[in-house]
Amino acid sequence: MASCTFRQDFVNISDLHPNLSRPSVIGIVIGKTDVKGFPDRKNIGLERYTFSFTVRDSPSAFINASCWGREEYIKSLSESFRIGDCVIIENPLVQTKDVEKEEKFNPSTPSYYKLLISEIHSLVKICSKHDTDHSLLSLLSVPPKDPNDYYSLGDIVANGQSLNGKIINVLAAVRWVGEIKPFTTSDKRKGQRCEVKLFDDSVESFAMICWDNESIQVAQTWIPRETVLFASEIRINYDSFRNSMVATVVSKTIFTTNPDMPEAFALLGYARVCTENRLFVEENDDPFGEPIKLETINDVYTVLQIKERALQSSDKNNPVYGIVFAFITKLNIDSSIDKIVRNRCSQCHYPVPDLSKGCTYTFCNETSANLKSVFTTLDLQVDVSDHTGTLSGNLSGVAAEDTFSCTVDGFFNLSEDQKTSLKWNFLLERCKIYLKASIASNSKNGLRVTILSCKAADPNEAAKYTKALMG
Repeated sequence: MASCTFRQDFVNISDLHPNLSRPSVIGIVIGKTDVKGFPDRKNIGLERYTFSFTVRDSPSAFINASCWGREEYIKSLSESFRIGDCVIIENPLVQTKDVEKEEKFNPSTPSYYKLLISEIHSLVKICSKHDTDHSLLSLLSVPPKDPNDYYSLGDIVANGQSLNGKIINVLAAVRWVGEIKPFTTSDKRKGQRCEVKLFDDSVESFAMICWDNESIQVAQTWIPRETVLFASEIRINYDSFRNSMVATVVSKTIFTTNPDMPEAFALLGYARVCTENRLFVEENDDPFGEPIKLETINDVYTVLQIKERALQSSDKNNPVYGIVFAFITKLNIDSSIDKIVRNRCSQCHYPVPDLSKGCTYTFCNETSANLKSVFTTLDLQVDVSDHTGTLSGNLSGVAAEDTFSCTVDGFFNLSEDQKTSLKWNFLLERCKIYLKASIASNSKNGLRVTILSCKAADPNEAAKYTKALMG
């Protein structure tokens, strides 16, 4: 690993073959996987580490490179460059690839070969943007697949479960990028996920899930409604929890941001028109709308204070966001299923009380006359109380799943005793609650309260703020 010193004796990726002596390749990184460890067969008890990336030097030439070595070397090398960087690879081993084996988990490439990069024999140099030829940088806007070979979101919805498990190319715009959510697996491995909502002129909201660090980092650079993606080799699955199709980023997936193609320009124009004309469903009416990042909410209130602030506002589109340290005094988690599980339209997210009729929301029907799919979500009534009063609110969707560490499918499998036990984990317990409150003329108390997050409160933090608020 080193900074690059520009030289002219590079071998074009299209000219690579196994008989070359000490070749050097320069190109733009268009795809990259996370570092993984594997048991070392030669040294029992030890692990070898690896990651792969895809490098490109012309519109028609790109190749996969795999790096192997010690944990320290591999992690350091991986952290030294990102997707979109220019690299020089010196003395890689050029091998003929086994297409079926190589491209099962790696991007499909036009090259007959693959590169192996070893700690001992190879060197990877990182080029600054200043040292990188513009012709290489321009490759970042060229899809690695035929720009005419893609599905629109409407195509995916229309094909439905016939696409389950398929690897396809997708062209769509970014509606929003969700929070990065950490998780721990049953075998104690830590990971993280990020949900991105896509849209186009046929579908208003379509979920895409990122599970690996590399794609999550790339997603954080996307500007909602200003970014169009050509996602090559992305997996489409039927999600029984949502009762709809979703896209999942896999190790084969390569994103081209704002690709240089007429269809992408048209979609970007459509996205800007939607923003200017406020054609998306307002978040106040949609608990699954664009989420606010919790770290941006810092104001702590009593229940009475946040209630008063919300009621003083004359604009329902200007809600009050805040934190309360309060007790859960009502939680209907052990009510009948029809009271806590709700069907919603996969496009506009409005409730669908009658599945045979589908979505009846006017705007949704105006944008598309086709019958939309429906997904199921938790939707609970919660009372939040402190020494100043009580607020009644909704705990829905992802916030409900995160609170109870339970999906809708998992909830259906809970026994009555398990539901009661889950309820008493929260009832009358002090919690740190992030919420949104806005005026609502059709509500009994004139307020609509949405709980964004609910976790057990740290006693010291709760005591500090409670003391300050009590003066």
